[in-house]
Amino acid sequence: MYRLEKTMIQNESARWDAVRSRFPGAETGPYLDVSGRSLLFEDGRTALNAHLDALSAGAVDKAALFETVEDTRALFATLIRSTPDEICFTRNVTDGIAAFGASIEWKPGDSVVLCEALEHPANVYPWFGLARKFGIRVKSVAPDRGALSLDRVADAIDATTRIVAISAVSFAPGFTFPVAELGAECRRRGVLLLVDAAQAIGIASIDVQKWNADAVVASTQKGLMALYGLGFLFIRREIAETLKPAYLSRFGVEQEGHEADLGDPASDVYAPGARRFDVGNYNYPGIVTVAPAIRMLLELGQETVQDYVHGLAHRFTDQILDLGLPVFGGRPGPHSSQIVTVGADLGSGHDSTRDHDMLSLYEHLRANKVRLSIRRNLLRFSFHIYNNERDIDTVIRLVAGWVKHHRNDAGALTRV
Repeated sequence: MYRLEKTMIQNESARWDAVRSRFPGAETGPYLDVSGRSLLFEDGRTALNAHLDALSAGAVDKAALFETVEDTRALFATLIRSTPDEICFTRNVTDGIAAFGASIEWKPGDSVVLCEALEHPANVYPWFGLARKFGIRVKSVAPDRGALSLDRVADAIDATTRIVAISAVSFAPGFTFPVAELGAECRRRGVLLLVDAAQAIGIASIDVQKWNADAVVASTQKGLMALYGLGFLFIRREIAETLKPAYLSRFGVEQEGHEADLGDPASDVYAPGARRFDVGNYNYPGIVTVAPAIRMLLELGQETVQDYVHGLAHRFTDQILDLGLPVFGGRPGPHSSQIVTVGADLGSGHDSTRDHDMLSLYEHLRANKVRLSIRRNLLRFSFHIYNNERDIDTVIRLVAGWVKHHRNDAGALTRV
């Protein structure tokens, strides 16, 4: 039995080593910043290079590009367990939220519920833009120690609420929200639920049906290991069929023939589901780059990816705490994700910290080729499939050395 278990562990380790080998940047030092942007997947770069070569040679096959668009749409739909007709392409998370919000037929007095203190600006400004234009209200729920309470969100919903907008995983401090529970409550009360999945996509196992989500937005430069400038918008088909996009393009209507054929713009039927939100030509470089990454994630299995990446983050959390440093949120639990934030207090500055000890540790790690972020007064470490135990060992060794150097005579850190 022991020999079998040892062989299984060795095989599993070899599997993740093979994945890591397809990210050359992983070998230049621990890269723990997927929540900012990911290392580029080598297969995606190969696909992008082939596309650029075709452009340089004047040999682009646009029909083949359209096939890649549809293949990628289907891949993303599979990743979040939806259907291709429920997926459209956007430029980024902000674009997806704005497109969805602008298609709602708002009435004065309508409201949107969110947590302004915890959401990324991408899930805040679009709603205030709609407030300026349509006179709706943005109702902000107060957080509790960096967490968003399901009960507080539910209590904020009233007869005026049209949409609740939340993040599946906050970008700081990186807590997981119980989306499915909120989705069930929103569905029961006839309120739409929009989920910002920027920090969850490609890492967490997502099922939009179990979430009871009406709209989900994501971008490709983080967990999907691709480029800036491309995003996805899921809209539940039953909802999408009731919406009129703010922008209408040739790709947003049902029509046979060439893409540039002009049918009857006054009466052409909207494309089915979320496809009606596609606008103009697509971001082909971004699409050809992200497709191989999504395909690999599906091959690995979403639950397998989540277990592996979260497992790394949990082990890192425990070892950081054992060194006497504060992890925001404490020991791993249901709130945990691939993000580990170190520091005592959550602040408001996006990439700054008032804690001189944390700033010293950050500079020490950066000087030793560890890639991480500062977000809202906290050091943010975030893991993905190209990370491994060696990364953890390297960072813990560096942190332990820093801690030893910064102990005062009483045996405690000066400010932590």
